[in-house]
Amino acid sequence: MTHTPTSYFHRGGLEPLRGATIPEHFAAVVERFSDHEAVVSIHQNRRFSYAQLARAIDLLARGLVGIGYKKGDRIAIWSTNNIEWLLLQMATARIGAVLVNINPAYRTREVAYALQRSEVQGLFVIPSFRTSNYISMLIELMPELKDGPPGRWKSKAFPALREVIVYNPSAADQTERPQAGFLTWQEVLTAADGVTEDTLRAMTALLDRDDPINIQYTSGTTGFPKAVVLTHHNILNNAYFSALAIHFKETDRLVVPVPFYHCFGMVVSNLLCVTVGACIVIPCEHFDAQAVLQAVERERGTALHGVPTMFIAELEHPQFRKFNLSTLRTGIMAGAPCPPALMKRVMDDMHCREILIGYGETESSPITHLTTRDDTLERRTETVGKNLPHQEVKLVDPGTGQTVPLGQVGEICFRGYHVMKGYYGDEEATRQAIDGRGWLHSGDLGTMDADGYVRITGRLKEMIIRGGEKIFPREIEDYLFTHPKIAEVAVFGIPDKYYGEEVAAWIHLHSGETITEDEIRGFCRDRIAHYKIPHYIWFVEEFPMTVTGKFQKFRMREIAMEQLQTKATQ
Repeated sequence: MTHTPTSYFHRGGLEPLRGATIPEHFAAVVERFSDHEAVVSIHQNRRFSYAQLARAIDLLARGLVGIGYKKGDRIAIWSTNNIEWLLLQMATARIGAVLVNINPAYRTREVAYALQRSEVQGLFVIPSFRTSNYISMLIELMPELKDGPPGRWKSKAFPALREVIVYNPSAADQTERPQAGFLTWQEVLTAADGVTEDTLRAMTALLDRDDPINIQYTSGTTGFPKAVVLTHHNILNNAYFSALAIHFKETDRLVVPVPFYHCFGMVVSNLLCVTVGACIVIPCEHFDAQAVLQAVERERGTALHGVPTMFIAELEHPQFRKFNLSTLRTGIMAGAPCPPALMKRVMDDMHCREILIGYGETESSPITHLTTRDDTLERRTETVGKNLPHQEVKLVDPGTGQTVPLGQVGEICFRGYHVMKGYYGDEEATRQAIDGRGWLHSGDLGTMDADGYVRITGRLKEMIIRGGEKIFPREIEDYLFTHPKIAEVAVFGIPDKYYGEEVAAWIHLHSGETITEDEIRGFCRDRIAHYKIPHYIWFVEEFPMTVTGKFQKFRMREIAMEQLQTKATQ
């Protein structure tokens, strides 16, 4: 069933889907708002108008063509938030290349999988961030990078990869080469000299709205990361209708602390702004509550996005009351359930009276449901709202596939323009996710009322949501099982007041072996993302089992919580 707020109506009818490609739509926005500020990167001390942004995008796009990239090629980026990330996002769309988003928290094992799974041909990377030395990790994976020259070396482990391009967001000079095999950002821009603007326009003219334009990694029911393929049509329309939902226009300024590698940052933040001519404000490379609050005040932000833990950190910052946040009006909170008390504080103390709750998944581009600014506080905190226009949603019995009556629990399914093209290189997983009638099965359980509002009640999958990050136990279990001392392992989520959930692991060691919790965490460090490393670890002799020999994780969770509660009261 489809329900449509009045903001989606235009000239007496429902706003139609955008039929353009991303560069076509962007060109029209630039023509209208060329002098408007498009992006401000505070940590880089840089800002572009829409006209300046368009010129920078075209220069990079011509550079990509100059070094040999074309429509359909896969170009990855492994970086924190910066202007270059946005430029590459738009430049790849300009020539029809497929941008592959890589989580900056990934370590060697995970980035290797991402590069191989998507058959990445070009990789843009920053040198390092905090404890992550991306150059060292890449050299560990590809020792050929030490020999060079750029574009001439071949990697046995990554046969599709042709170039690794390094750039430093904090440096004015983009010519430093960390090892002989790396290409520099400046060399890519210099390659633009050999490509005319007419050539670039001709390449863009050949693009189709249904062309794949983006690959984002998410985990499926098995827990292994899957490469979600999204098109111009998918993400342009999702961004556009999300913008309409929050009543966004060219005078708005969105502060974006969520990571660009995620759909929330790339689509519902960056692309949302450029579809209507609004300004993107990048407060920091990686989330920092004080930097976000400073950005809202300094840049007079009218909107703020984030997951609940981000808003909690901002509200509880020791200097929160010193910041002037009176310009804030709206934003989107998504990624995890929002407690009513938090929603009220965001509305009252942060002046975000019109903030909305969002729901969706990467496979749906990502937004499927949003509340509205006119909803009651109850609906804005206890539901995820109604589906966006031009989308269908139904709830089905997981066993029979039959649509359930209103008010009854069922698996939430989606159909429409926003459903992914599929999982790259994995037809079987695609068939499991999207049925023969085009319905994408979310794996989430919920109910729908007569007005179309959906409440999330649980998950078919054993997914853990920690601070907005979706974590799949199987992936962690498979890695821990590679430790020679571990015989069996079960990973599950434990409720946490701050993060929503924390990762817990029950571990059974081989006979006669001993190991400490710190050794387990050390084994994970630098090999899997920090947020996947178990926070709670128990060494056990046996696991609760079903009669058929399957782990009873719900029972493990109950036992673990009882033990934690007992420990807290001692």
